[in-house]
Amino acid sequence: MSVTYLDAAATTRVDPRVADVVLHWMTEDFGNAGSRTHEYGARAKKAVQQARTQIAAQLGASAEELIFTSGATESNNIALLGIAPHGEQTGRRHIITSAIEHKAVLEPLEHLQSRGFEVDFLKPDEHGRISIEAVRERLRPDTLLVSLMHVNNETGVVQPVSELGQLLRETSTYFHVDAAQGFAKLPEDLTAPIDLISISGHKIGAPKGIGALLVRRRGWDRLPLQPLMFGGGQERKLRPGTLPVPLIMGLAKAEEIFRKEHQQWLAGAQKFREQVLAGLAGTRYHVNGDPKHSVPHILNLSFEGVDAEALIIGLKGVAAVATGSACTSASYTPSHVLTAMGLPDEIVSNGLRLSWLPSQVDGFEVSDLAAAVNQLQP
Repeated sequence: MSVTYLDAAATTRVDPRVADVVLHWMTEDFGNAGSRTHEYGARAKKAVQQARTQIAAQLGASAEELIFTSGATESNNIALLGIAPHGEQTGRRHIITSAIEHKAVLEPLEHLQSRGFEVDFLKPDEHGRISIEAVRERLRPDTLLVSLMHVNNETGVVQPVSELGQLLRETSTYFHVDAAQGFAKLPEDLTAPIDLISISGHKIGAPKGIGALLVRRRGWDRLPLQPLMFGGGQERKLRPGTLPVPLIMGLAKAEEIFRKEHQQWLAGAQKFREQVLAGLAGTRYHVNGDPKHSVPHILNLSFEGVDAEALIIGLKGVAAVATGSACTSASYTPSHVLTAMGLPDEIVSNGLRLSWLPSQVDGFEVSDLAAAVNQLQP
């Protein structure tokens, strides 16, 4: 296709090397990991355990602390709704989060509010960051949980989750991190003492429909999570159902590729970012987010006097871009992330997100983007 794909924060193409692995476990070693009476099942079980160990190691954890899910949305729901009964039983009904979380966190928390939980929605600064001090000030004896995303899916801003993990480990408050956008890209951050980490495969070249939830022990103690579904007892009874072995192996392969090629990915993503900004020097734009605390592959821009939807139409046939989260882009509502940052209405309504994997931007001419902007900019 001649259209350059610049929407990798929404999803990525499955890496061909990953696809080969998935196909193998679909058509050759196709056994059920729960089957105990033959070699097909034994091979599948062994492979899943190896994948579990590998992915958990990326998070600085042990294999028994990782459960496989369908993706970060399900992981978020298990973490947030699964810890709620413990809060109800102990009288700890206070939760801290931010106003810039993904809907997969905000909507479960809205549900918990209907069950009597009090949720504090912290606002970021104008650069899109939540401060450690803001979290510290809101902590109370009855604070059950803090839930903050690792990398914002609209702006690419990185939150101080490692430092917060250290802070909260000294308290009885649990810490959940939605790491859908940061897993494998900023691996050191997620080895911090974070209790619950949600990850997704399709942001790093694995298939859609596979992810995981890390449930890290505190010493010898398991977190008091309750299951949302029942039947079969798989995944420590927190996520029952037949394990999707091909998808799990695809996630493991994608993580392996990202780990081995990490420095190459960082350099390529940063190089393309610099090319984009340099190519737009002749336009009037505003970067939404803190460049000092951002991943290199997500760039949120507002162009003075240019309607984002009109620009997307102007780029048709040139580049696939988005105005924000894929989960809310169909609604044409102003970005709740940019709004929470306190940005002017024109910047909020004109926000455009570019996101990429370096391997998918070869041949893209930034001049085409600049031309489309200049054609619309008064």
